[in-house]
Amino acid sequence: MFDLGWNLLHGAPLYPAERYAIVADRIGRILRCRGDVVLVQAEAVVALEAAAVSLARPGLSALNLVTSPYGGWFGQWLRRGGATVRNVVAEPGLPIEIDAVAKALDAGPPIDVLAVVHAESASGILNPLPEILALARARGIVTVVDAVASVGGHRLEVDDLGIDIAVIGPQKALGGPAGVSALSISQGAWDLVLKGGAPRDSILSLADLKGWLDDGRRALPGTPAPLEFFALEAALDRIEAEGLENVIARHALAASATRAGLAALGAGSWVPAAKASNLVTAVRMPEGLAPAELIASAGRLGVELAAGTGAATHLVRLNHTGPRAAFQTVLSNVVACGTALRRAGHPANIAAAADAIAAAYSR
Repeated sequence: MFDLGWNLLHGAPLYPAERYAIVADRIGRILRCRGDVVLVQAEAVVALEAAAVSLARPGLSALNLVTSPYGGWFGQWLRRGGATVRNVVAEPGLPIEIDAVAKALDAGPPIDVLAVVHAESASGILNPLPEILALARARGIVTVVDAVASVGGHRLEVDDLGIDIAVIGPQKALGGPAGVSALSISQGAWDLVLKGGAPRDSILSLADLKGWLDDGRRALPGTPAPLEFFALEAALDRIEAEGLENVIARHALAASATRAGLAALGAGSWVPAAKASNLVTAVRMPEGLAPAELIASAGRLGVELAAGTGAATHLVRLNHTGPRAAFQTVLSNVVACGTALRRAGHPANIAAAADAIAAAYSR
């Protein structure tokens, strides 16, 4: 029999059960959360759906803030479970307006759950999370925050903000694997999740994960995914070595340098800095230029740009997330964008853009 030899990817050792609790506590420190953190052996979309499925039931009333397909999906999952859902939908590719949230809350009837995405990788926008949470907190509403595209790139202090459920994935600013995710869950959220008929025996059951907490946080439900957790540990090691504040500052610098470069280029960013994500910068296309054309042109230079998704398909996104939040990537993104614009017959001051980016990183 031919011996293929041992390979870590084929024969990874089991992940030690006692280290799940340690990982959960390390994530809690990143989230500035002293309460419960549970781990899901699947990508963050599964954790988001688990939150919706575990909350939804007939009689529950939810206000769902929609700024991307993810928000739309969350509302669908809640409705499927019997909840009454009112969507507040932002203008295409733009953040939610706080006045629209206040108006919806005041219109009645009373709301039990409010759901919102913090930062949107689909369009590069940042929703006004502190203001939204303040409105919800004043009304005793349980809040669900999709922080997958913001954790590590923006300040996210779960306890101070009063977030009841925060859903994160480590694959973006934290630079970790995509196949594992986590949720922080407050006592108020647990009270609602466990109230009568909570789903059980499912990967979408937060009640099952409450059992993991109650049993001493040993082996997780389901089949272990050791490679994902070893990779998550490595990502957490890097975050802790760099320092979370430095990681956030690195993303903020990458975002501001990208905006400075685009402004000098003559392209400009889709939204102003106060409404923009630190992980992705979106650019509106000149009249007559399709995003696919610019993306293909940049690709021939070996630079990967992407179109917006959902309602933001008219935008091109420059990614400066995780290890890409660095001078070299920011420079290559903007230069490739400028080169693609020139090839399509549009003016672009590439030298000025490179100078602006260098100046941002030199300060």
